[in-house]
Amino acid sequence: MPSRTQPPPARRVRVIAAGGTIGMRGSGGATPEHDAESLVAAVPGLAAHPGISATTVVNLPSAHLSLEQQLAICREARDAARRGIGVVVTHGTDTLEETAMLCDIVNDAEAPVVFTGAIRPASAPGADGPANLVDAVSVAASEDAAGLGVLVVFGGEIHHARVVRKTDTTSLTAFSSPQMGPLGRVTEGHPTIWSRIPRNPTLDPPQLDKRVFIVPTSSGDDGSLARAALSTEPDGVVIGTLGAGHMAPALLELWAEAAERMPVVVYCRPERGVILNSTYGYAGSEMDLRLTNVIPAGFLSPQAARMKLLACLASELSIDEVRWAFSQDDG
Repeated sequence: MPSRTQPPPARRVRVIAAGGTIGMRGSGGATPEHDAESLVAAVPGLAAHPGISATTVVNLPSAHLSLEQQLAICREARDAARRGIGVVVTHGTDTLEETAMLCDIVNDAEAPVVFTGAIRPASAPGADGPANLVDAVSVAASEDAAGLGVLVVFGGEIHHARVVRKTDTTSLTAFSSPQMGPLGRVTEGHPTIWSRIPRNPTLDPPQLDKRVFIVPTSSGDDGSLARAALSTEPDGVVIGTLGAGHMAPALLELWAEAAERMPVVVYCRPERGVILNSTYGYAGSEMDLRLTNVIPAGFLSPQAARMKLLACLASELSIDEVRWAFSQDDG
């Protein structure tokens, strides 16, 4: 038995590469080059980390990933975590938050699963990928991160997949969690976690073959975009509201009718906050909205809500079951 002054043995870690800037090189336009093994080998000391292994699922810019590829990445991470292995997924930042959210939906394991990436290509001066990768490995190997669900480690900060957003295109701290802030930090290779959020029940969709659009709203919206989206007969829709759940009465009527035949999930436009319940009583306010069959997304971003709805539809949940699934984030 180790003494109380000895740290627990480091958890084995698997690095799963899924492409992105972290593995790109080139001064005249960066393109994919590094796979998982060469990413690990390029970081001094990382290859010597006890129990580290590497595998590549895809090597693409994340804007090129299909839903099927995103699901494959998530399954690879979940299956490794089910075996008690800490997982690091290197991923392009353009759609990292979507894949991380999907992974949190399907991941039922206790071992940490951590997404990371880079803003600067591997060949750029001051490339941030190596530091992010080292930090992510330290979190994936940590027992303190067990049971948290899926995390995103970037710029020394630890975020949860359900609340993280890419909020800056070029900053080395490109990701933030507007709703609640980071869960912790990584300092000198040591993760410190000061906050936790409850985990949700998971889903295991066999594929992601449904069509779900995100349809925002704005001032003066006459419903043209909504009608165009509905004319394509999607399987579900994620729609935006103004403020804390407000829209023009005619537009709300249009979406309320659609919500009788398909799941219509609604988010609020500000980055922080949720749909209100009973502050306003004018036509088209949140009180009218909550009398319809639309489903509040709670604190989820529109892109996170879309991934959750895709998983719900692929799992053949009824509209009422979808409502229950989203109610977990509508506190």
